[in-house]
Amino acid sequence: MPYCKIPGTTSRYALLGFDRKGREVDDDPHGVDGLMSEELLRGVRQDPPRSIFLFSHGWKGDVPAAVDQYNRWIKALIERSPAPEPEHALYIGLHWPSLPWGDDELASAGSFEAGLGVGLELLKQRYVERLEDDERIRSALDVIFEEARANAAAMTLDPLAAKAYMRLNEALELGAEGAAAAPGDDRERFDPEQSFQLAQAAAGGAGFGGFDVGGVLGPLRQLSFWTMKKRARIIGESGMYDFIAQIQRACPAHIHLMGHSFGCIVVSSVLGGRDGRGTLPRAVASVVLVQGALSLWAYASAIPKAAGHPGYFRGVIERGIVKGPIVTTRSSFDRAVGMFYPLAAGVADQFDFGATSEELPLYGGIGTFGICGVANAENGKLLDQTGAYDFKPGMVYNLDGSRFIRKGDGASGAHSDIDGPEIANAIRQAAGAGALATAERKNI
Repeated sequence: MPYCKIPGTTSRYALLGFDRKGREVDDDPHGVDGLMSEELLRGVRQDPPRSIFLFSHGWKGDVPAAVDQYNRWIKALIERSPAPEPEHALYIGLHWPSLPWGDDELASAGSFEAGLGVGLELLKQRYVERLEDDERIRSALDVIFEEARANAAAMTLDPLAAKAYMRLNEALELGAEGAAAAPGDDRERFDPEQSFQLAQAAAGGAGFGGFDVGGVLGPLRQLSFWTMKKRARIIGESGMYDFIAQIQRACPAHIHLMGHSFGCIVVSSVLGGRDGRGTLPRAVASVVLVQGALSLWAYASAIPKAAGHPGYFRGVIERGIVKGPIVTTRSSFDRAVGMFYPLAAGVADQFDFGATSEELPLYGGIGTFGICGVANAENGKLLDQTGAYDFKPGMVYNLDGSRFIRKGDGASGAHSDIDGPEIANAIRQAAGAGALATAERKNI
């Protein structure tokens, strides 16, 4: 994928694409033998930047949507906040196929087809493309969508549809190993009827916020959500991890990572390496996880309600893989993480933004609760674009951004309201603190 110029500026960033297996897309005419990564490595060897910022989007499925996000995020970072240091920076947007559903697929109205916003055949094909064009997946979806067509107002799940869901769950190879497991496997045992009923209850009969998360397709949306979590981990642990390790070997630049939504799983997986046990050639300078669709316990040294088992990414903290701060944002207006995350886990809605440490749920997202279960975490507020943070090396900062992350009238609420100068300011200051910590470490 090519360099992209940000509209209205003289700045640009590189777009680097990966497929669902974590393999780099190799058809870029600007790359070396089709690989944009090789072009980027050649560039940093010849003209090493001082800092490299890498961004991972969340549930945006196609390239235009990812480009739109990166244009806004990086523009805010470059233009709305002062640089933490006189730096020669390289910006890289990472793209991966990540759409679990679209808002037009959640619309509620009178008839099923009319309310859906898209026809059932088109919707079925979308899910084939998202999940994988596999005969087992196609055959299961045939049964599920036929039931959706024939019995849209069902109060219980037809046994044939339930069996099709179990076949689909098996074909997707999703584990059910509880909150301490790897993203994609960190859920309860899949029960199609229970998932159906939970989705019905969440929809409340009229749709959640005007959007239908229930119906016969309710369990499908849950399976799709968990599939994207697993995909984010695989992509982060494989191709993206390899690329960032190569970048670190090629030049001494400070590395700063930012992830949004499922992109927080991508970033965490890069840090954790394969199976959560790897390590990069050297520590990265800073990490910012914005409205993360990642377990609040993912970094925990011990999960209180899971027999004290540690979180999958606890090694990131234990091994000091981030030299500077790890910053998260959360918002009470983010319905995507607050409501869909526990629903997709197969549990009743556990959204309680003001929960105390004793009340924290077993299943919930960083975008609602922040990183929990770590000793080096502090809770604070996302400041305005002129606010000053006192970020310390090796600390976790959970910032309540409800004051600024609040706009959104779709099914996801304020989940993507993250291009304001306030978040750009936090990213810049985290990067500055991380670069300083890394430089001090080198001078010891």
